[in-house]
Amino acid sequence: MNITEWTTALRYRPYHLWDKEYTKTLEEQVQQSTWRLDFHIQPKSGLLNDPNGFSYFNGQWHLFYQAFPYGPVHGLKSWFHLTSDNLVDWQAEGVKLEPSTKYDSHGVYSGTALPIGEELLLAYTGNVRDRDWNRLSYQMGALMNTQNQITKIEQPLIPAPPEGYTDHFRDPQVIPYQGGYLLIIGAQTVQEEGKVLVYQGDTYTNWQLLGELDYMPAQAGYMVECPNLVFIKEQPVLIFCPQGMAKEDFAYQNIYPNTFVVGEQFDVNNVTLTNPQPIQNLDEGFDLYASQVINAPDGRVLSVGWAGLPELTYPTDEQNWAHCLSLVKELSIKQNRLYQTQITELEVLRQKATPVAGELGALTPLVKENQQNRYELRLTFSPESHGKLHLFADAENKHPFTLHFDAKNGKITIDRSRVSRPLNEAFGTTRTITIDCKQELTFQIFVDQSICEIFVNDGLHVFTSRVFPEIDQTNLFVEGENGHFSGTHWQLRSTFS
Repeated sequence: MNITEWTTALRYRPYHLWDKEYTKTLEEQVQQSTWRLDFHIQPKSGLLNDPNGFSYFNGQWHLFYQAFPYGPVHGLKSWFHLTSDNLVDWQAEGVKLEPSTKYDSHGVYSGTALPIGEELLLAYTGNVRDRDWNRLSYQMGALMNTQNQITKIEQPLIPAPPEGYTDHFRDPQVIPYQGGYLLIIGAQTVQEEGKVLVYQGDTYTNWQLLGELDYMPAQAGYMVECPNLVFIKEQPVLIFCPQGMAKEDFAYQNIYPNTFVVGEQFDVNNVTLTNPQPIQNLDEGFDLYASQVINAPDGRVLSVGWAGLPELTYPTDEQNWAHCLSLVKELSIKQNRLYQTQITELEVLRQKATPVAGELGALTPLVKENQQNRYELRLTFSPESHGKLHLFADAENKHPFTLHFDAKNGKITIDRSRVSRPLNEAFGTTRTITIDCKQELTFQIFVDQSICEIFVNDGLHVFTSRVFPEIDQTNLFVEGENGHFSGTHWQLRSTFS
């Protein structure tokens, strides 16, 4: 079966009605893709989007993602389960939460997980459509035991949006707080204003609405998706995705941004982040959304995001798969600024190390004979440096993904205007940030076949971008006018057998 038109009936066909031979053929086709990844989470077939249920439970890390296994489109969603001992090597456990009840008949939508005793609570949004295709939204729960067996809680945790809000009411986050629990959720008022609502409960089945969270002066568009409240050394950080936010209130280029606000304290009585800093981009690249962030039991604050964006198309759509997850990052606050750094566990991927160093000048290969787009690169540039780093380049550097850097004047731009497979150009082909001038500049870069994650100045800024090179586009070039550089290039192993 070759599907050329995804009708509503196909998108919402129950999983058990899909032909097994079709699924097998689909997975075989996907495996032939030259853009398959070597150390990022990706779907076996079909679509992956929001990360869900990120947690540590029963001696392992657990992570789910929203999945539609039958094509690169948004259809009947389920949760696909993965486990890991090190946050790097992930074992696929299969689809674990499927639409199966009257409260989630049209999709198991996004949510979070929280260990409670000997069980892992999975909180999610059940999506339902009535005969007239009107949306109904239920906040649901399920419990996973130590054998990774999941039982759904029969009745909704929250049976309906509160009065004054539409059924765009989704993505619950449950966290422990003051001996009980808080539930943070995205919502939309009947006036179509995006809000974050906060509930409180003494148990995970008994919730009382505290009200709308007050966290910034501007209106957050017409909907807020995937709100996560975490505490970094007791300082509250809200990470969220506003849809339709006015660009005069916040400058962004992606169709929808992934953002954060740092407050001084969380005032639960007044449902407020006190003295919030201005809203900022969590990621400055082309492709990151729906980040899920947790306070991990080892004291770290960890995040993972969807490397993709809603409502946009990508070259792998033609090969019947779409999207991946970002690497797991650690979040910290230094001098009242949010940093995102690569987790130390990623060092287990390192294989051959090659030192790199030189003076900036004419175009030159940074690493000779780089055979594939699977590497980690750390570079430090001197404070007067000004130049370009070209990734995913062919031998003649005709179609690179380019990183422009100007340490002297404090400016960094990523540019995918020349890549061989342009994508989503309506939202621009460059992203630019400003940094402190005349300071040493560092990049930690992870390249994995069709994704690039760039950490700037030890994680003060991060760029996540999808790039879809041809087979021969594995070269790295550097050029510039002033300054010098040094660093290390590591070949990385695959996490897939």
